[in-house]
Amino acid sequence: MTNQTEQWTNRLGFILAAAGSAIGLGAIWKFPYVAGTSGGGAFFLLFLLFTVLIGLPLLLGEFVIGRSTQQEAISAYRTIAPGTGWHWIGRLGVATCFLLLSFYSVVGGWIFTYFFRGLTGQLIGQPYEQLFQDVIADPIGSVAAQFVFLLATIVVVARGVQSGIESANRYMMPGLFLLFLVLMVRSLTLDGAGSGVAFFLMPDFSKLSAESILYAMGQSFFSLSVGVSVMVTYSSYLGKEENLVKSAGSIVGLNLLVAFFAGLAIFPAVFSLGMKPEAGPGLLFIILPSVFEHIPFGTLFLLVFLALFLFATLTSAFSMLEVIVASLARGNEDKRKRLSWIVGMLIFAVGIPSALSFGVWSDVTFFGKTMFDAADFLVSNVLMPLGALLIAVFVPLKMKREVLIQELQARTPLGRKLFAAWLLLLKYAAPLAIIVVFLHSLGFL
Repeated sequence: MTNQTEQWTNRLGFILAAAGSAIGLGAIWKFPYVAGTSGGGAFFLLFLLFTVLIGLPLLLGEFVIGRSTQQEAISAYRTIAPGTGWHWIGRLGVATCFLLLSFYSVVGGWIFTYFFRGLTGQLIGQPYEQLFQDVIADPIGSVAAQFVFLLATIVVVARGVQSGIESANRYMMPGLFLLFLVLMVRSLTLDGAGSGVAFFLMPDFSKLSAESILYAMGQSFFSLSVGVSVMVTYSSYLGKEENLVKSAGSIVGLNLLVAFFAGLAIFPAVFSLGMKPEAGPGLLFIILPSVFEHIPFGTLFLLVFLALFLFATLTSAFSMLEVIVASLARGNEDKRKRLSWIVGMLIFAVGIPSALSFGVWSDVTFFGKTMFDAADFLVSNVLMPLGALLIAVFVPLKMKREVLIQELQARTPLGRKLFAAWLLLLKYAAPLAIIVVFLHSLGFL
């Protein structure tokens, strides 16, 4: 096993890359529609609390695994617990990223298609519900768009950690925040926007249900990319002098900020036009284009939003492919380019059934679900919770306390108190929360 030969240029490069991994479909696509159907402000408040109390401890758990060993996902666990089967956590993460990217790239292809249509004037003014159905049902278009999305992902990852992933995120992440600010300001200046702001920021706990509380809990740790060893891989490229606690705090803060921006960009616009926030997954592709259609310079702002969404989706895709490539290259950067193309093309091939699930293969089902929905269910409801649970168990059980204290720089009196709180949350609160969400997702609660 060889230590990673590449490292992030500095802590900012690491934070932007890790935040880029976390801020993707979960933060921009899933968060607004789940918040819209689960109580608005009350959901956001619970999401914030769960992110800090559950997501952050898990994130730090992955950080100490990766940075302490300087190894990729599989070798890191093998180094800490040699001669045991714990390295299968890394293998599980690699397999999960492979399957996740296979259908994630399909949604990335839809966003690319919408962005292309927006650039060529084929979006605004269309019957949006029918347009969405046409886009996802078009076999050639869906597969071609998925290929283009993966092609962009492969090209960046093949260039390496500094020249590829870090360089792309240095431009994409600030661009993402800038575009969000532009969109948010425009949304907040619409007539009637106050109702949307109130819905999002004024908690109404009467709208909360047991299910929405569980959704907030699940969203909190899934939105940080924990459970699939992405953060183990990314932190293995981080120098020993960098502060993991500050880095984790920055990433959590950026993730919460994007969720906050997403709510203020979307809900005021939706309420301004008298639409309902409970639109579900179609909020982005069906509701929002019709919102922008009624806004001055709507075409421009819709393009801004789609560009932002494409950026966020790509930065997450980089991290998924990187986990797989790094685990195969094992520190040998000479293999990176070839492995990036081989793995990327394999993911494309495996993802084709998901791309065809809404058209010519819509009748092909697996346990009553389309291939896309089956892959989504397996990743979101089984593999990711299982991975997060195993990591929460592994760190307190198998890592030496002195190594944890050293990695988290917890030698001051305050540091030791915070360390004890972190370990308590990771050891007890996180596993309990994950098991509850896991059982609920499988229909047992």
